[in-house]
Amino acid sequence: MDPTALAWLGAGLGAGLVALGAGLGIGRLAGPAMEGTARQPEATNDIRTTMIIAAALIEGVALFGLVIAIILAFK
Repeated sequence: MDPTALAWLGAGLGAGLVALGAGLGIGRLAGPAMEGTARQPEATNDIRTTMIIAAALIEGVALFGLVIAIILAFK
């Protein structure tokens, strides 16, 4: 099999797994945050701030994964 084809296949699978992982991570983050806000409305600002920071970190890891997949595809 052609090594270039395998690189493209690996890049596609990697990008898909990164997107899936980021979606699951943010989903697992947002659910409990909404639940916490519903239970304790006075803590909404603290919960929101923490959730946004954590979501940014998750998206940062996803971006690194996508960059690695792109580098793999064009190597």
